[in-house]
Amino acid sequence: MDSHLNESKTPSRIGDRPTSDVVVRIRTQDGRDHRVYCHSHILVQQSKYFADRLSDTWPTCQILDSRNCVEVHCEESDLDYYVNVLRLFYVVSDSSVTDICQGVRSALGILRAAFKLGCPQIITACAEYLEAVPWEETEEEDILKTIPGMGSQVAPVIARLQPVLPSAVVKIFLSTMQFATSLPPDSLNDLKTTAQEQLEYMVVEDDDAPLLTADNEIKLEVVQCIKRLLDRFSQLVESLLCDVQESISEDGKLQLFKSCLSDLSWACQILTKLEIMRDFVHRWTEISVKIIKVVQQLSPEAETIGTKLKVLEVAAKVLEAIGYGTVILPATKRLHMAKVWLPFVRAIKPLSDSVTADSDDDLIPKIDGDLWQSLEASFVSMILTLPSADQAEILTEWWTNQHVQYPDLTEAFEAWCYRSKAAKRRLAMLEGDHSTANPIFLMDLRGGPDKVFTSVVLDLGKKHCFRHLAMKSQ
Repeated sequence: MDSHLNESKTPSRIGDRPTSDVVVRIRTQDGRDHRVYCHSHILVQQSKYFADRLSDTWPTCQILDSRNCVEVHCEESDLDYYVNVLRLFYVVSDSSVTDICQGVRSALGILRAAFKLGCPQIITACAEYLEAVPWEETEEEDILKTIPGMGSQVAPVIARLQPVLPSAVVKIFLSTMQFATSLPPDSLNDLKTTAQEQLEYMVVEDDDAPLLTADNEIKLEVVQCIKRLLDRFSQLVESLLCDVQESISEDGKLQLFKSCLSDLSWACQILTKLEIMRDFVHRWTEISVKIIKVVQQLSPEAETIGTKLKVLEVAAKVLEAIGYGTVILPATKRLHMAKVWLPFVRAIKPLSDSVTADSDDDLIPKIDGDLWQSLEASFVSMILTLPSADQAEILTEWWTNQHVQYPDLTEAFEAWCYRSKAAKRRLAMLEGDHSTANPIFLMDLRGGPDKVFTSVVLDLGKKHCFRHLAMKSQ
C-alpha cells in the first residue's frame, strides 16, 4: 500500500516508456516519424487537441489502439518545435519557456505548435516572451506572418508594429525638427545627424508611403525652424565679414560655418520634399554676395576647400529651384544669381578637380559628377529664362572667360542664336495677324523679341503655335 502511494506520487517524465500510456507520433510530409511516449492525463490537461483526441466522443476512440497512439502532422521545419511543446507539458513554467525559446525564431516555432495543439498556457508564455524582447527586421517579418489570426492572447506582441496615430507622428516630427535645427553642444552632433536623417526618412516616399503627410500647419512650423537656422547662418556670415582669416580659424567660427552649411544642405532636402523652398531661396539670394565674400577670405588649404564645396552644395539646390521654376524669382534676381554664382562655380571646379584627384583627405567632401551636371543644367535653364539682352551679356562674357569649358553654356548659346535670328520674322508674323487676332491678346511690341515670342505662343491661336513648333523642329 505504501509503495503504491509512493509510486503514484512520483512525477511523470516524458519518454518514460514503462509508465506512459500514449504514443504521440509527429509526422511530416517528407516522411519523418518521430515518436514520443507521453501520459494521457498530462496531454489532456495541457492541450485541447489531445483532450479531444483522447475523449470518448472522438469518432475513432473505439478503434483498436486509437487511444494509445495519436498522430500529429506538421511541417518538416516545425517538428522539433512540436517535441519542445510536449516537453513543456511536463515542466511548464515561465522560466522553462524562456530557457527553451532561446530567441525569437524559436519562440515563434513553439508558438505555432502550441497554437495548433491548443495550449493556452504555453501560448501566453511565448507571447509574453516575444513582446518583451528586441527583434531584428527579418524577425519582424516572421512575426507578422505568424501572429495574425491567433487571437487576443498574442495581440500585445504586434502592438509595437501597429500604425501610429497621426497626432503622435506630428508631435515627434515637430520636436525632432526643433532639435535638428538647433545649435546643440559638439557632443550631441551625432545625435543631431541622426535626427536629421530620420526626419528626411519620415517624409520620403520609397517602397512605403511617407510616414508624415504635411499639412499647412506642419509646413509653417518647418519653415519657421529653417528660418531660425538661416538667421543664425546670416548672423555668422556678417560676423565673418568683419574677421581676418587668422581669427576665423582661431575662434572656431570656420567649423561653425561648415556645420551651418551642412544643416542648410539637409534643410534643402526637407524643404524640397515638402515643396516649400520659396523662403529659403529668397533668403539665400539676399545673402549670396556676402557668402561668397566670406568664402573668398579663406585660404586654398584642404580644409577650406571642403568649406567651399559645402557652400556649393547648398547653392546648387537653390540654383536648381530657380532654374526650373520651382521657386519664381523676377528676372532681375535671376540675373543677379547667375552673375554671382557663375564666377564662383568656374573658379571652384578646377580647384576641386586638382585637389580631390591627388588627395584622400576626409576633410574634403567627395563631389560626384551629378552635382556638376546639375549645376550646369541649372545655369543653362536659368539663363534661357532671362531677357535676350541679358542672355547676350552673359554669353559674351562666357566666350571670353578662361573657364569656358565649365559650365558649358552651348545649349543656351544655340537657343539664343535661334531666337535672335527668328525675332524679326516672328514680329512680322505677329503684326500681319493683328487684324484677325482676338483684341484681348494684343501685346505691346516694344517688349522685345522674347516678349513677342511669348505672346505668339500663348495667345494668337493654335495656328501660330503649331507653325512655330513646326519651324523649330526643322
